[in-house]
Amino acid sequence: MHLFPDPVSELLEQIERALDQSTQLPADCPDRLRESMRYSLLAGGKRLRPVLTLLACRTCGTDPLQAMPAAIALEMVHTYSLIHDDLPAMDDDALRRGRPTNHVQFGEATAILAGDGLLTHAFYTITSGLGDSRHAAACCRELAEAAGATGMVGGQQADLEAETAAPGALGFADLLEIHRRKTGCLIRCALRMGAIVADASERQFAALTKYGEAIGLAFQIADDVLDRTGTQEKMGKQVAKDDSHSKLTFPALLGLDESRARAEQLVADAIAALDIFENETTALRSLARYSIVRDH
Repeated sequence: MHLFPDPVSELLEQIERALDQSTQLPADCPDRLRESMRYSLLAGGKRLRPVLTLLACRTCGTDPLQAMPAAIALEMVHTYSLIHDDLPAMDDDALRRGRPTNHVQFGEATAILAGDGLLTHAFYTITSGLGDSRHAAACCRELAEAAGATGMVGGQQADLEAETAAPGALGFADLLEIHRRKTGCLIRCALRMGAIVADASERQFAALTKYGEAIGLAFQIADDVLDRTGTQEKMGKQVAKDDSHSKLTFPALLGLDESRARAEQLVADAIAALDIFENETTALRSLARYSIVRDH
């Protein structure tokens, strides 16, 4: 169950409709590829990233639906990353959101192509959906940087390399850098794209960036904790896999109590960053807290 405030529930419904409509691809797209893309994209999930994009836009004084193309494009990129992350060559997971992972359902080759399709369709969605070409260009640049070789993809590579590093070779600074890129960049991007569409001031843009960076790291710490303390039934995926893969995680370095304390401080930092806004920030404050109190 979502712990989101009521106004966010309406946004979630609109996000689901937009994701569905945006992937009603034409006949030139092979049926199996379309089915595979939609299988993962429409499988549910928290939708935290697109919600943050819409709320950032609204917090800066603009109709949040103006940012919907950017919001759903970000969810496409996030979903593509999950499809590829689950592949046998990566984490080799068989379960995602309580269902067989994409490669289990459709085969590895189609799963790879479905991820490729979602990634490229994301940029089509931004450029065809945002009415202001300046906003579209800025959002494309923001998303490409967050998802690419110096962002999420680079973080994933560093995470893979950490699995085979010599014991004790990597420390806390390395872990922060991995997760800043692997998880944090897309969450920061969510806030910044919403701010771009709203023509936010430099002060507003900086505040939302700080908020995004803080909850991005808090969210990842919570994920690491849940891998140790959560259940497969609630998580909808395999748990206790980080230790089995020798992954560098916050609980492994700091222990559960210290990890939770750091996540709490990051949430406090994120909420404090919102103090500059005159518009309603209740939803963003609630989402900051949700990032660490969730059970899946």
